[in-house]
Amino acid sequence: MAAAAGEEEEEEEAAREAAARPAAGPALWRLPEELLLLICSYLDIRALGRLAQVCRWLRRFTSCDLLWRRIARASLNSGFTRLGTDLMTSVPVKERVKVSQNWRLGRCREGILLKWRCSQMPWMQLEDDSLYISQANFILAYQFRPDGASLNRRPLGVFAGHDEDVCHFVLANSHIVSAGGDGKIGVHKIHSTFTVKYSAHEQEVNCVDCKGGIIVSGSRDRTAKVWPLASGRLGQCLHTIQTEDRVWSIAISPLLSSFVTGTACCGHFSPLRIWDLNRKCVMEWEEPHDSTLYCLQTDGNHLLATGSSYYGVVRLWDRRQRACLHAFPLTSTPLSSPVYCLRLTTKHLYAALSYNLHVLDFQNP
Repeated sequence: MAAAAGEEEEEEEAAREAAARPAAGPALWRLPEELLLLICSYLDIRALGRLAQVCRWLRRFTSCDLLWRRIARASLNSGFTRLGTDLMTSVPVKERVKVSQNWRLGRCREGILLKWRCSQMPWMQLEDDSLYISQANFILAYQFRPDGASLNRRPLGVFAGHDEDVCHFVLANSHIVSAGGDGKIGVHKIHSTFTVKYSAHEQEVNCVDCKGGIIVSGSRDRTAKVWPLASGRLGQCLHTIQTEDRVWSIAISPLLSSFVTGTACCGHFSPLRIWDLNRKCVMEWEEPHDSTLYCLQTDGNHLLATGSSYYGVVRLWDRRQRACLHAFPLTSTPLSSPVYCLRLTTKHLYAALSYNLHVLDFQNP
């Protein structure tokens, strides 16, 4: 016990020494910390970096998250939303700003996480340290290794149930909700063997979303449907909406009061429409562009990542600029492939193509 107490006292003494201000130097450093924080908040990245090289105390002081929040909010993919919400409080803001500079300059290292023998149309989702990806009529769960740029090869779980390919799936409330080419919706509990599959549409279910106990689905049969997630009511359709066009994408609003559908733009109907849960269209837009983007992902602030329909090209965009920041062609073979799905963290970008799952590592370029 005495030895443990002695070690604690030594650690406290070391902490006090590290925090002690330099005895000599400009009178500026003897100002209250609140004033120093205010003064240093006007410095840019380069100036803060140079200030940190003066002494140990200033290095500790200039690592304060408060000094880097303003810079981080203006940076690409630093873990802050447009409203300033910090989504990654466990990671120092200064470290995220460093990695953000690699996103801005396009500095990254490309790798391949998974390969398939035959062509696939994969979809994927990220949750904590796990990757969920569809392959044919299965959904496989893999665990990331600590570097985030590689996977443990043995899957954590395999979720089956569809007779044809999985077209789309989402993670919600410890469930996987999947849409299949067999016209069915599958509901799987992630941490158990519980699986339910029910007929949802007359043709393939192209898209699905789930929030707040509500499932919405869209199909090639030109309908969108609303379903409950409650275990006792699975498969009971609440509403059917005639969209008059094939539905390729669907998403529920964060307020759970409406959902949006993206359709094939084959008829005289607006391809982008918002519906309330009483089946009424409340807003619609025309599509002004002819180019096809298979997928799009955002950091919730300034960064956009898009995947092309040909040649496996991933592009990074800054929404404050008109020109593309960087383009990364990921196909290394003559075969052209769309980018079927994109996901990103503050350190990595993951792109699913026909034969490979690629990773762009911006932490260790």
